Amino acid sequence: MTKNLTIQTLDDVAANAEAIARVNGVSLNETVTQSLVEAVERRRSDPEFKARLTMIIEEDRELLEHLAK
Repeated sequence: MTKNLTIQTLDDVAANAEAIARVNGVSLNETVTQSLVEAVERRRSDPEFKARLTMIIEEDRELLEHLAK
């Protein structure tokens, strides 16, 4: 399953992404997708990110439990 995303970015960021795609011989879509995959992988291995994520999960759980009463 795929999802379409539309983003706005600075001209130089877009130009760099386009250049990377061209040099690697892949589409801009593939380049951006791979960048997002790599960003998620980095976050998953970051202990500080995981701690913040756990805190948000707990906050959301408390909120949802409160609403369920």
